[in-house]
Amino acid sequence: MENINENKDNAVLNSTFDKSERVIKLLFGSIFFVTGIILLVFSILYGLKTENIIRNTVTGFLCGGILIFMLNDASVRGLFSYDNGQKRNRFVFSYYIGLIISVFLPLVTPEIWPFMFIFLLLGLFSTNEIGLFSGSMLVMFAVLLEKEGGYAEFFIYFLTGVVILVLLRDLTETTKLGAPLFIVVSLLFMLLVAFDILFQNRTFSLTMLIAPLVNIIINLILTLILLNIFGVYVIRKSNDRYMDINDTEYPLLVQLKEKDKNAYFRAIHIAYLAERIALDLGLNARAVKTMSYYYKIGVIDGSKTWADVKHFYIENNFPQEAVDYLKEYIENDKSKPLSKESAIIYMCETLIASINYLFEKDKDTKINYDELIDKIFIHKMENNELYNYDISLYEIERMKKLMKKEKLYYDFLR
Repeated sequence: MENINENKDNAVLNSTFDKSERVIKLLFGSIFFVTGIILLVFSILYGLKTENIIRNTVTGFLCGGILIFMLNDASVRGLFSYDNGQKRNRFVFSYYIGLIISVFLPLVTPEIWPFMFIFLLLGLFSTNEIGLFSGSMLVMFAVLLEKEGGYAEFFIYFLTGVVILVLLRDLTETTKLGAPLFIVVSLLFMLLVAFDILFQNRTFSLTMLIAPLVNIIINLILTLILLNIFGVYVIRKSNDRYMDINDTEYPLLVQLKEKDKNAYFRAIHIAYLAERIALDLGLNARAVKTMSYYYKIGVIDGSKTWADVKHFYIENNFPQEAVDYLKEYIENDKSKPLSKESAIIYMCETLIASINYLFEKDKDTKINYDELIDKIFIHKMENNELYNYDISLYEIERMKKLMKKEKLYYDFLR
């Protein structure tokens, strides 16, 4: 009876997941039509020539189609940063906000366009590449809708967008924002002067700098508000979620303990060792710990394949990066290089399993841990098993040394 209920729950969960995927695909698809139609409507409203209207409309549809391809590619390959892969609708709404702003910008002077903010908005809620392309699209649309638009406006905001996305990629709670923002606004001011102010047909005066300064103030205010919201609702929320699921008393781990104590304690031991190695190598230690705890969670209901086990991670709202790592490790697709994080889990799992096996044969046996670890690594290297992972020889040697330092801990496995 329990199995029937579990199957029903899984079916409902998968159905919900499929529906949400359909909604996302519809939202992505809407970008193509909405972009082209909005460019057509505003080109007519601004009284542009027929050839300009046709050019703008074709450009809108073309760019919308390319953006959809990039979004789908990022979805399939799991390229979205933070938890954007789970909440891809955020990018769509952000894009529409940027699109609406951009088509109204020809009504105001280009010196105060807020594209520094728009580029960052689109980049934070997708990937740097998608943010750069979609931001460039919107700058181009604003220029195309101007009756006398030129390359200068595009280059000012394109270069600013590139720099802010490069400097503020991979944000964390400890990222220092002062220097990057100072660099970006200094660059924006310099570009506005070099591409715009110097080419105005009038005698230079300080009043000509008012518009660039207003631009900087507007962009800074909007950017700081965005970064604050992003820090609270995305970065900190993701950290809090890791704290929850990496707690040994988390309900899902308790379920594993009740179902199979050996699997539970093995996961605890692997997590202890793997987290230390990941921290030493400067890798994603939080995700490594999550992988250690949950890669065998299918024991609860007998799931073995990724398709069968993924409902645990979706249902418990795991961070997207952790889901991606778990998928990689469980599928173990050797046709492409696997991550360093997966390599750590694989070697720690092998070591813990080997020690457990020896203790099960004889609890009082004395193990030469250095020799055992050397043998494991030699065996994996000779069989080319470690060649499937994107990890260097230095990192492999470092991993081996760190494992050898934990001799006292291994006695807890008796």
